[in-house]
Order: sequence, then structure tokens, then C-alpha cells
Amino acid sequence: MNPRKNIILLIIVASLGYFVDIYDLVLFSVIRVQSLKSIGVAEADLLSVGVKLMNAQMIGMLIGGIIWGILGDKLGRLKVLFGSILMYSLANIANGFVTDINTYAVVRFIAGVGLAGELGAGITLVAETMSTKNRGYGTMIVAAVGLMGAVVAGLVGDKFAWHTAYFIGGGMGLVLLVLRLGVMESGLYQNMEHKNISKGNILMLFNNWGRFKKYVNCTLIALPTWFVVGILITFAPEFGKALGATEKLSAGEGILFTYLGISIGDLITGFLSQIFKTRKKIVVIFLFATLCSILLFLFSTGMDIKTYRIICVLLGISTGFWVIFVTIAAEQFGTNLRSTVTTTVPNFIRGSLVLITLSFEWLKSPFGIINSALIVGISTLIIAFLAVYNLEETYGKDLNYVEE
Repeated sequence: MNPRKNIILLIIVASLGYFVDIYDLVLFSVIRVQSLKSIGVAEADLLSVGVKLMNAQMIGMLIGGIIWGILGDKLGRLKVLFGSILMYSLANIANGFVTDINTYAVVRFIAGVGLAGELGAGITLVAETMSTKNRGYGTMIVAAVGLMGAVVAGLVGDKFAWHTAYFIGGGMGLVLLVLRLGVMESGLYQNMEHKNISKGNILMLFNNWGRFKKYVNCTLIALPTWFVVGILITFAPEFGKALGATEKLSAGEGILFTYLGISIGDLITGFLSQIFKTRKKIVVIFLFATLCSILLFLFSTGMDIKTYRIICVLLGISTGFWVIFVTIAAEQFGTNLRSTVTTTVPNFIRGSLVLITLSFEWLKSPFGIINSALIVGISTLIIAFLAVYNLEETYGKDLNYVEE
């Protein structure tokens, strides 16, 4: 295949894979209330059961990130793209048939494991295939297109029954399997594949202080993103009551407008990082913007639907540095660990939502829902600022090397 055509196909396939990934990842937030009421969960238990199921999905992604990341370095990036989407698709279809909380939790866990391989494998392939000068544009397109999956999840979740919404997600994944048949493996991986070096050895990230420090900092950059999506937007109905909103705030609508903003933000941050030739400085600027948007949300008493939508878009744009976050992770490590890092980092940060939600719930009783969110949100931002400060700039870095 013509190299240029292969790159275009690769970007399309990686983008659609991430699209399906995000669709499912946020679909539960959209249909949480509808699906839980349908299987008999009482109104008073919607929040606690919702947290339980979200945590099951996130723990699955945490475990799946490790499995798929290691396999990506040991067996190849393409195998992960095929295996992860197949598991996700079948689990999503099964999700449409659940009738009790425990089964719901188990299937969300399996779907989480499957979803975990998509973004890391796709970004790794794009980063390794494109030139050092242009790879930022490639990952920017993957993230911007992929994040629109949340917008579609918001629309589908509001227009269709929750069972159908899950079936649609599973069907999209199976269709995507066919498109992937023409994609070629990364040249950097093929050059390393038969060499006698350690591949996908996750212990290498922990037995060297320099690598461990980089790995932890790469992960923590995106902590505020999951606070915004997992707390502020997912539990928007509860925040609306506490803030005295004039109308009921919909999590589904919030997801739609927030991810629309994140998609726009990813285009902006990806483009700016290429123009100004820096990843770190762009992330710092957008972390400050995230602080402003969180404060705006939590102090907007008596907001109406129009104001809510505008704030959701602003929250999305300000946290739209996800593409740079994943690109930085891919650029920090050698080819024999790149898939492991690029796949585990976004899933570890997604898994951190378990700690964020637990902290939020623990603080909610003594401090109230608004102050609890304020404490947790600012804490995630402080951690993210420190993480960015401790990382090296990676714009234009040559990726043709291995970790010894």
C-alpha cells in the first residue's frame, strides 16, 4: 500500500476506534438514571449504585490497560486493536440484556477491559508511523474525531431506549473490525519485533527511578479531566439541586456539550502545540483555564439550561488537552515500552476516577456536595501542575529507540 494512503487509513481507523471507545465510556453516564430505574433501582439509590457501576467499568479499564499495553509491545499494536474492539463489542451487546445490578457490574467490567486497548494502541501506531514534524497533527485528529463519540452517545442516549443504545455501540465496534483489515503494523515495531530485547516488561517502569518518575507524571497530567467528566457532569442533576438551578440539569446533555467542548479543545491544543513547538506550555495554560471553568460551574447558583450548556462547553474546551496528554506519554518512552505506557497511562487516569469518586463521597457528608467538589477539583489541579512541571518537553523527539 502507498505509505500516504496507509497513514490516512491508519488515522481513520484509530479515530473511529477512539470514537467507539468514548461512546461507550460516557454512555453509562448518559443513561445511568434510565437504565437503573428500568432494572428496579430506587430513586434514593441512583447515586450510590451509579458510582458502583462506574467504578466497575473503570477498574476493568485499569486492568485492561495493563493487559493490552503489554500485549501491544509483545505481540504488536494491530493485534491489540483487533482483540480489544471485539471484546468491547460483545460485552456492549450483552449489556443490553442485563436485568440486575450484579450482572450489570460484571458486564461493565468486561466492557471496560475491552475498551482499554483502543486509545493507546491507536496513538502508538500513529505516533510511530508519522514523521516527528507532523505526528502531533495525526494524534490531534484521532482525539478530536474520537471525542465526538461522546456527543453521539449523548444524542443516542436521549433518543433511544438504553438497551438500544448499548446495541448500537456494540454494532459500531463490529463494523470497525472490518475496516481494520487493511491497516499495516508500525514500522518501528517491525524493526524491533525480532530483536533480543525486553518488550512490554512493565517492571521496567518501576525498577528505574527516572522511568518511574516520568511514568507517574505522565499519568497525573489528566487528573482534572476525569474530575470534570466523572463528577461535575455525571452528577449534574445532583449539583443542579444543590445550586438551585431553575431547571433540571441533564447528565446526558452535559456529556454532549462537554465533549463537544473537549473535541474543540483537542483541536486547539493540538494545533497550538504544533505551531509553538511545545507540549508542556500548552497544557499549563489549559490547566489554568480548567481551574476557572470549575469555579464558574460550582458558583453558578440558580443557573438555567442555557447557562449550563455554555459552562459545559467551557469545561470541555479547558480540559481539551487529552490529545497532548496521550501524545506526551507516547513520546516519553522507547519502542519496547511505548505501547505499555501509552495504553496504561490513559486507563490508569480513568481508573483514578474510583479514588476521585470515593474522595468526593467521603467529603460530601461533612462539607456538602459543592465544597466537596471544590476540594477534590482543586486537589486534582495542583497534582496536575506538579506533574507537568516535572516532565521534559517532547515536541519533535525521535521515537526510534528502545529502553535498556
